[in-house]
Amino acid sequence: MQHASHQGQLARLRRIHGQVAGLIRMVEQERYCVDILTQIRAARAALRRVEEGVLREHAEHCIAGTLAAGNRADADAKMSELFEALARFAD
Repeated sequence: MQHASHQGQLARLRRIHGQVAGLIRMVEQERYCVDILTQIRAARAALRRVEEGVLREHAEHCIAGTLAAGNRADADAKMSELFEALARFAD
């Protein structure tokens, strides 16, 4: 089985890359703390949206594909993997 393609997340990741570069400039320019914190929060929210998209793609492609293939052991392994990942990433 092929992994889900996350190409749709690239544009968002490139924007996040720009946000982080902007944060570096803000720190270098000794900008106001609250302005920096605001931009950090925006970058974190954008990363969270990427994470949610990758999770959705994983569920829709990888897990659904394993279930459709009818291999119960593989499906159980994918579900366990998903729950372990969710537990690690819980805030």
